[in-house]
Amino acid sequence: MGYWGYFVVGRAVRPLTELDALKGAEEMSLRASAPGGWQVWEYPSSDGDIGNMNDLARETGEPALFGYVMDSDCVVLEAAAPESGAWTTCLARAAMAGYLGADEEGLTLEDYFLEPRDAAERAVAWAAEAGHAAAAEELLDVLAADPVPMAEHLFFRLLDRLGVVPL
Repeated sequence: MGYWGYFVVGRAVRPLTELDALKGAEEMSLRASAPGGWQVWEYPSSDGDIGNMNDLARETGEPALFGYVMDSDCVVLEAAAPESGAWTTCLARAAMAGYLGADEEGLTLEDYFLEPRDAAERAVAWAAEAGHAAAAEELLDVLAADPVPMAEHLFFRLLDRLGVVPL
């Protein structure tokens, strides 16, 4: 059995857990911090309301990103920034398609998540708003990759390519 849980990424002077936007995630622990006030918090859980990344971006005035890891197979990625807005995609698309299964309404993976190329463009804008230069092709490599050996590795590789938390 793999990992189930959230990674919350944001930039603030004080710990993200002290912010109103994350009041629902009392059991989060600091996983990593990086220059410029970037923080990565972990909330291991297969359920629960940890908060809203739109609220986190609004409260900090900075880009924010949530990654929900599903059994180490795939990651739901939600991002928001005060200027460039919110977007959602996933890492390890084939595995995510398996989790979604057959939808009664005929919805597909693409109905729920941005395609890798579109997500890469949004990620470049997210990184720029964070003050980092990111290359769309390098992001696309991660967004289209398989989770070898675990989807969490893809998530942290994405943070590295966004210029947020180096590997």
